[in-house]
Amino acid sequence: MSLPPVLQHLRIPVIGSPLFIISNPDLVIAQCKAGIVGSFPALNARPAEMLEEWLKRITGELAEHDAKHPDRKAAPFAVNQIVHRSNTRIDHDVEMCVKYRVPVVITSLGARPDVNEAIHSYGGIVLHDIINNLFARKAVERGADGLIAVAAGAGGHAGSLSPFALVQEIREWFDGPIALSGAIANGNAVLAAQACGADLAYIGSAFIATVEANASEGYKQMIVDSAADDIVYTNLITGVLGNYLKPSLERAGLDVDNLPTSDKSAMNFGSDKAKAWKDIWGSGQGIGAVKKVVPAAELIDRLAAEYAAARARVLAA
Repeated sequence: MSLPPVLQHLRIPVIGSPLFIISNPDLVIAQCKAGIVGSFPALNARPAEMLEEWLKRITGELAEHDAKHPDRKAAPFAVNQIVHRSNTRIDHDVEMCVKYRVPVVITSLGARPDVNEAIHSYGGIVLHDIINNLFARKAVERGADGLIAVAAGAGGHAGSLSPFALVQEIREWFDGPIALSGAIANGNAVLAAQACGADLAYIGSAFIATVEANASEGYKQMIVDSAADDIVYTNLITGVLGNYLKPSLERAGLDVDNLPTSDKSAMNFGSDKAKAWKDIWGSGQGIGAVKKVVPAAELIDRLAAEYAAARARVLAA
């Protein structure tokens, strides 16, 4: 297994996952400068015209950083594109990615060859997130360069399969890059992701509790105060199964023991869902490792130290 050149020189093998509403230029730039892939959903830039402003700022500040620190260049950044038919912005947002030559594009909720071809036109790569082996095959057949295996325990839209089972089945036929998502919030889990066959860890929820994240102080503190038992798996919020913080569901007046199911055909990623996510807060099961709100660079320093220590223990065994 070999990673594409754009992903070969990270400080630690980690992608900061795109967090709906929460990921913004401040967080992405901090992640990249600290040595991991930073990412954000294109839909976070609202209205659509703001996306170009964000891309201009991110590319400009990372280029300035690289010029000042040629021996410690920033990691690449990524933009997440929701390719589901409900996203009416997809053509505009892909056009902006092409214009600014976004190094990595993460596609979700559908695999579209035309989107993949647009990103490949300038040398970018596409990673597609999937929750099972069937979707993984479809994504690669339609031109994705790599996969993000969203396993049980991941925050937001998440699968239900064990990471060991999911990665094992994909590795039987696919030797391209795989990032693993699902309850990863410390350096030990990053190494475990590699040990089970993935190339990279995909970490989201831990970054909610960072200074740069566009989350309310209440949300950040709920991440710090919560653990795996506080996560509820439901499709009620968007029509797609995902993991959410139980206290936020209860505060919204929902009975977490008797949640209704949502009609998947009603999936929507417009402004009404953005409003819903301001009150219903997503999170993965790994947040027990998050003890305080810190700058993103400090969190990445912790992950790097834990990862190095875990590697040393394995080599010494």
